[in-house]
Amino acid sequence: MIVDALTGYGLVGAPRGRVAELIEIANQSGGRILSLDVPSGVNATTGAALGGAIRPERTLTLALPKTGLARVAGELYVADIGIPLSVYERLSIVVQPFFRGRYSVRVSFAG
Repeated sequence: MIVDALTGYGLVGAPRGRVAELIEIANQSGGRILSLDVPSGVNATTGAALGGAIRPERTLTLALPKTGLARVAGELYVADIGIPLSVYERLSIVVQPFFRGRYSVRVSFAG
């Protein structure tokens, strides 16, 4: 299994250099790929791939699903990283507790 953590949420522009090469190698490997937080090369908000992007079998994103992951193929899981609900409340983000004691949950985007 390949664990992809080359780039993340803060990606700006298309991957270049060695990162772009590693994305290509991973995708051509035929191996199973697990992306952490956001597949490398994918914009977390829009889901756009501005160049080469990892094509994961699964993505384990952190805290909350990112909107751009609706456009990413494969299974999507969200991991609880212990952010208290009060933090979301202070940011005016409405979140219903969904982990219910689990470390991660599988999610899907509607329609």
